[in-house]
Amino acid sequence: MKNYSICKNVRKQISILKKHIQRVSIVLFTALTFTGCKKWIAVDPPITQVSAGSIYANNASASSVMTGVYDQMISSAGLTDGTNSISFLDGLAADELTNYTTNTIQVQFYQNALTSSAAIGGGSNGYFWTELYKEVYACNAVLVGLNASSNVTQSMKQQLTGEAKFMRAFLYFYAVNLYGDVPLVLTTDYQTNKQISRASKTDVFKQIIQDLLDAQSALSDHYVDQNGNITTEKIRPNKWAATALLARAYLYLGDWKDAEIQATNVIGSTTFSLPTDLTQVFKMNNSEAILQFHPVLTGITNTQLAYYFVLTSAPGTGVFWVAMSPQLQNAFEPNDKRFSNWVGSLTTGGKTYLYPYKYRANVQGSQVSEYLVILRLAEQYLIRAEARAQQNNASGAQADLNTIRTRAGLPNTTATDQASLLTAVLHERQVELFTEWGHRWFDLIRTGNINSVMGSPGNICAAKGGTWSSNSILVPLPQQELLLDPNLKQNPGY
Repeated sequence: MKNYSICKNVRKQISILKKHIQRVSIVLFTALTFTGCKKWIAVDPPITQVSAGSIYANNASASSVMTGVYDQMISSAGLTDGTNSISFLDGLAADELTNYTTNTIQVQFYQNALTSSAAIGGGSNGYFWTELYKEVYACNAVLVGLNASSNVTQSMKQQLTGEAKFMRAFLYFYAVNLYGDVPLVLTTDYQTNKQISRASKTDVFKQIIQDLLDAQSALSDHYVDQNGNITTEKIRPNKWAATALLARAYLYLGDWKDAEIQATNVIGSTTFSLPTDLTQVFKMNNSEAILQFHPVLTGITNTQLAYYFVLTSAPGTGVFWVAMSPQLQNAFEPNDKRFSNWVGSLTTGGKTYLYPYKYRANVQGSQVSEYLVILRLAEQYLIRAEARAQQNNASGAQADLNTIRTRAGLPNTTATDQASLLTAVLHERQVELFTEWGHRWFDLIRTGNINSVMGSPGNICAAKGGTWSSNSILVPLPQQELLLDPNLKQNPGY
């Protein structure tokens, strides 16, 4: 398993770092991703010393570290984009995608049959574990380095601290929803980290909320570039990104009042609007986007999701491993513009396959036109609709649902009471947020619908060739992590 103890090659990189500060982010992340030592979360003290010295010698070098965090996330073979991303794998785990590959990890997610041993060393990044904690460590290192630096200006410190805390909250949001209780790592102190055990889901969410509140206070209303200048590029978090993720976190906690407040803040900011042309929703810097990641992979100049989702030959050939599931296809109402704009079709060999077509730029090397969407305005309306329904504000919930439905070319909702409104919200989330960041999978879990959808007679899991167990709700910790750290305990059923 990958880990972050500093061995000889890493020390060599640090030496290079001192001599070549202009390449600071590249060298830092070479060090962070180095493999071959023993502890997944243990890091020797010298990295903190270098971070507080050479790396944080000025605004430009300090900012480049956070740029490196974003670049690493979008360019890695997992978590954010591509066939090992949360969008892809949890789309398989739920009822959004049909699998056509024999790849072990994809088959296991599809059949809801993960094993703790299969994640070792594969492109799955240990079912996201490696990448999550690598990036958490990087955020912690930024916070430590900024705190120790006397050379970075106060305004830049505030901005980068807000960004690092936002990203740490973002990472832990997915960690806790994938694994349940997880180690809560808030330091670069290897003596502390190597002994760490799993923290309760409650404590992890407390930290997520606190980090987002801190980020909300620290970050500007505007989008800024790595030099701190106002920009139209929406690729670094600002106050509204922190507010949007805070609304989602409160929703998952069942804190309906605060979820409504935070979603209302985003909606009422007038910074964002819903494009009437649905083909624009996933374009770079569009009016609905609250946060996006800029693709950085050589060759694949737009998103990997477009490259793998948009079929040009039958699924099961070339890079095409999946198509849209019948369940998702049948979830759309007649005349829903989301179906006509966000679902593509390919007819070949006498069969027609449907596929997600939110991201369209699938040609390698083409001009950049699409950024990976992390947060967008439509989700905030749906968060507020659900929060209002839970607080028995039927008219408010209806208004938010109708905002989304009107853009989709659909009539107003017929739901009137709390139960029907909550069902309507879940349905609207299914057809609005499909194949985005595992929303469908996590929605089924948090609303208590997962077992009935996946495990009832004639259930989806059986149709996918699997046998449903409620233990499949959580991802197993990679077995190698349990061997390395006896303080870590496995999830039930694995």
